[in-house]
Amino acid sequence: MAEIQIDESFNVFDEPLLPCSKDPLTGFFRDGCCNTSDQDAGSHTVCIQVTVEFLEYSRFAGNDLSTPMPEFEFPGLKPGDRWCLCALRWLEAYDRKMAPKVYLTRTHRRALEVIPLEVLRQYAADLN
Repeated sequence: MAEIQIDESFNVFDEPLLPCSKDPLTGFFRDGCCNTSDQDAGSHTVCIQVTVEFLEYSRFAGNDLSTPMPEFEFPGLKPGDRWCLCALRWLEAYDRKMAPKVYLTRTHRRALEVIPLEVLRQYAADLN
């Protein structure tokens, strides 16, 4: 079986990708970063700040992120947590005016294949 090749860890500014969250442990590879690879069909590349509104939206959209699922080592998310979200799910939330804030220095550059940087900048939690 071929070894999974992780994409280079760079953020949307082509700088080294900063960790998104170790608690709860996030990322497609559960390494705390929004790293990705060709095996990551969902492109879990956008580091978000979880809000009540987003959790409700996500549950309504069919992805309950607040209920713990110990069988998948998933603690359930709560407001204030950071999480690596699928780029298309974030864009879908944006289109419905429910998008959460993002941490651009913690968001993988491959998110830009789905979401324009100008759009992400509008929701930046880490820019002055």
